[in-house]
Amino acid sequence: MLSAPRPRPIRELPDELISQIAAGEVVERPASVVRELLDNALDAGATQITLRLLAGGVRLISVEDDGAGIAQHEMATALKRHATSKIASLQELEAVGTMGFRGEALAAVNSIAELSLLSRTAGADSAWLLDGRTGELRPAARSPGTTVEVRELFFSVPARRKFLKSDATELAHCIEAVRRHALARPDVGFAIWHEGKLVEQWRSHPGAAGLQQRLADVLGEDFLADSVAIDHRLGPVHITGRAGVPDIARARADQQFAYVNGRYVRDKVVAHAARAAYEDVLHGQRQPVYVLHIAIDPARVDVNVHPTKIEVRFRDGREVHQAVRHAIENALAAPRAALLAEPALISDAGTDEPTFFKPNQAPAPAPFAQSAIYFEATEGHAVHELQALWQPASSANPAQVPPAQAAPDWPLGRAIAQLHGIYILAESHAGLIVVDMHAAHERIVYERLKAQLGANRITSQPLLIPATFAATPTEVAAAESNADVLRRLGLEVTPFSPKTLAVRAVPTTLAAGDAVELARSVLAELAQHEASTVIQRAQHELLATMACHGAVRANRHLTLEEMNALLRQMEATERSDQCNHGRPTWRQLSLRELDGLFLRGR
Repeated sequence: MLSAPRPRPIRELPDELISQIAAGEVVERPASVVRELLDNALDAGATQITLRLLAGGVRLISVEDDGAGIAQHEMATALKRHATSKIASLQELEAVGTMGFRGEALAAVNSIAELSLLSRTAGADSAWLLDGRTGELRPAARSPGTTVEVRELFFSVPARRKFLKSDATELAHCIEAVRRHALARPDVGFAIWHEGKLVEQWRSHPGAAGLQQRLADVLGEDFLADSVAIDHRLGPVHITGRAGVPDIARARADQQFAYVNGRYVRDKVVAHAARAAYEDVLHGQRQPVYVLHIAIDPARVDVNVHPTKIEVRFRDGREVHQAVRHAIENALAAPRAALLAEPALISDAGTDEPTFFKPNQAPAPAPFAQSAIYFEATEGHAVHELQALWQPASSANPAQVPPAQAAPDWPLGRAIAQLHGIYILAESHAGLIVVDMHAAHERIVYERLKAQLGANRITSQPLLIPATFAATPTEVAAAESNADVLRRLGLEVTPFSPKTLAVRAVPTTLAAGDAVELARSVLAELAQHEASTVIQRAQHELLATMACHGAVRANRHLTLEEMNALLRQMEATERSDQCNHGRPTWRQLSLRELDGLFLRGR
């Protein structure tokens, strides 16, 4: 039998052990060191930063910058715990405007690795080299700026070193740390060397167009082509950046970059708002791609939440959530077809290039008549039946029908044929457009239903026998405080006992489902998010089901007028690039792609 441990006296820990404990919070792997050193370089005003690595950063991490440098008499202080030039009072801590501010990183790294500091300020006669282990300071050669070298990471805590991954994995994490900084600072050039070889380089791009170029350099030209610009202001919050279209969504959330005042963060409020903005066009477990820059008064956000500074806390999380969600929703709402309006690539007859329909070759299209929605009640069950009337509207009103001469300017072009009763083929100034007619009409009907529903409540059906379940205190509180909200959603959830809730009515269209599971999921949403968001999400899911059943089905023959009317409605409908299930509604083959298929010009 083990004996009880002998009591030990309470005593102060030695400074080196304190620093090593702190290092466990700040330094997880080589990438953590890279992140901290990059923060310092940017705070120093660097315009060019070079990272050199050996063995994925385990044997060497060297960060060189051309910033302001550190004065000779401050170099030894820079390696002490809680020593910083960034803040000097609580007031400055509550409105931090720099990347670093805690004064822990250099001291923590120095306690678990061999660190040297080489720096020179502008106007100084020479640079100075400080050995972090011995404290020796001597003159050295260097241009203005700072170089921090970290060798043999975790040499003094070998147990931590065993948890590191392969050199290739650690290198990948280091590169990712630089990418995150590079996306926020296009005015700064970055270079990464590993084992003496240049592995990544992003040149500086100052000016207004710099961010676009940096996005193309870091994430690729395809991201720019498959994303939409964001520029939205809501109260004190300004959101800029780009949101990827649903088509380029990924299986993992590894291409989601959010910045608060230039600082890369992982924040639940921002992540949830972004996901909510995509929920109408992206379904399942696919993850959206985006780069968001959130500008906000530093006093309205607390960055002193975690030693790694990757987490933040907003003073008003709701205003940030709304700003992010509306920014992305508004950017995605505009049909991307409008972006296809490029200079016409057509020529007159007599050339080798394809020609478009002449104005007298096809009748002007007529738009669809407004869809009619019928609600019937039979045997106590509300049956929602949606029927789209496909009769072309009268062409007597010239305001409804664009002139035929304008056909080359229509982003989705002019319909020329229907393929297998499923696809519409259209000729545009840019090439060939292929449209999934069911998916496209489904989105059009869905957006109409959302607009028509307005503030009306969802129809509910009482349960013959209430479904009871043991509820948590949070669920009981959510049910009691959101009774009106639940009724608007078609749910009636009331207390059955102090610890039991009863579901007495559910939405008619979900009457056959699990009432308890439905109630619990809605109560969980209400407990975490504002009621209006939950109402909107539930209503939209029901309307999406209705729109799917009400849209034109496959193998339905359409006239050219009906096809053209559908194209015109797509151009005018928000989010018409995806159906309600997140599938694309149209694709384009450019003239260049078509020429390549037939080897034209070779």
